[in-house]
Amino acid sequence: MSKIVGIDLGTTNSGVAIVQNGAPVMLPNGSERIIPSVVGYSAINKNWLVGTPARNQFVLDPDNTARSIKRKIGTDARISMGGQEFTPQQVSAFVLRELKGVAERNLGEPVSDVVITVPAYFTDAARQATHDAGRIAGFNVRRIINEPTAAALAYGLNQAEDEIVLVYDLGGGTFDVSLVELMGGVVEVRASHGNTQLGGDDFDQLLAEEIAQWFNDQHGVDLRQERRAWARLLRAAETAKIQLSAHAYTWVKEEYIAEKNGVPLHLEYEASRSQFEALIQPKLEETLDSVRQVLADAKVEADQLQQVLLVGGSSYIPAVWEMLANELDITPQMSINPEEVVALGAGVQAAIIAGEPIDAILVDVTPHSLGIAVAQHFMDNIIPGYFKSLIHRNTTIPTSREEKFYTLYPGQDTIRIEVYQGEHELVAHNTPLGDFLITELEPGPEGGPAEVTVQFDLDVNGILKVTVRDRKSKRQESISVEASHTRMSEAEILAARDWADDESEAELISLPDEAAALVRRAEFLLAGNKLEAENHKLLAGLLTRIEDARASESGNLAELLDTLEDVLFDLEVD
Repeated sequence: MSKIVGIDLGTTNSGVAIVQNGAPVMLPNGSERIIPSVVGYSAINKNWLVGTPARNQFVLDPDNTARSIKRKIGTDARISMGGQEFTPQQVSAFVLRELKGVAERNLGEPVSDVVITVPAYFTDAARQATHDAGRIAGFNVRRIINEPTAAALAYGLNQAEDEIVLVYDLGGGTFDVSLVELMGGVVEVRASHGNTQLGGDDFDQLLAEEIAQWFNDQHGVDLRQERRAWARLLRAAETAKIQLSAHAYTWVKEEYIAEKNGVPLHLEYEASRSQFEALIQPKLEETLDSVRQVLADAKVEADQLQQVLLVGGSSYIPAVWEMLANELDITPQMSINPEEVVALGAGVQAAIIAGEPIDAILVDVTPHSLGIAVAQHFMDNIIPGYFKSLIHRNTTIPTSREEKFYTLYPGQDTIRIEVYQGEHELVAHNTPLGDFLITELEPGPEGGPAEVTVQFDLDVNGILKVTVRDRKSKRQESISVEASHTRMSEAEILAARDWADDESEAELISLPDEAAALVRRAEFLLAGNKLEAENHKLLAGLLTRIEDARASESGNLAELLDTLEDVLFDLEVD
């Protein structure tokens, strides 16, 4: 029997997943784990493009490129490309057919059956259109399931105790919030609300509009009136949006984006996170209205929620996390990649239909929030000792976050950065990790407080690098510290359980955290089934020798771990 695959047919990106060795995994398209949901016709080569090639073509030939089709599925809209007209189902089928090929190349066999996800609030017409798109692509559509259900399955919540969970799904083109109840292993959506015309595309549009207006004020040229220039600006705004999730500032640069009186004009614009968040705040408030509506419809109070799951690429925006944490007084979960979680859940549903055994997803997350000490102004007084989190606990690693801060008073040219981990709002109750000084800061505008950015980079080994930059002088200082892991990660818990169930009585030498992280990285590569046969054999054999060395207390364990680190470096770079 051929594999049943799960597909998240998204507005901006789509992906395909299956269950391997008891855990769901993405099936990559070369180096891409997801592909853009974009279809285009190349007038030059006379062929159809899907995914990244089509997305790249959009800035050159927007009239022959279709994107965000999910917003139109289930309607009677028509899309013109290559001199032909298509229904949204037909355009969606291009993407599904591409993912079918991705699955078949990964599995080395034909794939015919599929589970496809849709927003919980999709109309019957949109669901039927999605089903039809699957059939057009050559699939036998075994089931259409709701995206919040898929997210819950990906988190393994069908194996958890009875819970009430809120799934907040902010994607590229659609928004959906659902209250999910888990009872006896059954995942049931009790209430849903959303907007098929709200998502990351709208955020891109708002930022692009802001930049276009600035450009018009500077040069007297409106980029919105020229299709190709506007397409380039939308693409640049999307890139800036992604950058601003990790950085306080980013540059938007496009050469030769327009011309005036025969003179080429270039775009160079620095966007800030605070500016971007102010632009999208009304849209975010709309999503919060939906959250409140869902809780009211389900007759559930916020304090009854056990978990809040973040889904969709736009949920990476820091303001989303802050907004939900403040509104619901609960830490939103993002321990599985929000852009992949729905596809992984579809893969779980596919495996359940096929009768395959399911274990869990193994992910590495940071078990504690990481941040710095800050002071707050209160009634003309400055009160120090508050904790400002930059990386929230249960964030998947590696990760990077940046925030901007100001000195306490004009003329202050030195600050001490104190790094902590913990969950309390006061640093005195958290664990100090390190501190350092940055000096010779230059004053801000009109001699005001200096502005600095603080960037946290946390790698897979739990090593945290903190970098502080003076915005005006560009001077910077940094420190590296190791966050302590007093709580076992999910991967460590599962590994320990598997070892306890092993009938072998051999006592293994305990590995230090850094070595254990190397072994987990190797196991993840093997489980992903993405290695060439020779490399797979090499890595598996090396892990076996390490296990043997641990069991026999062999003196060459350190040498084997060094070899493993070198091998991983080569394989992961490739």
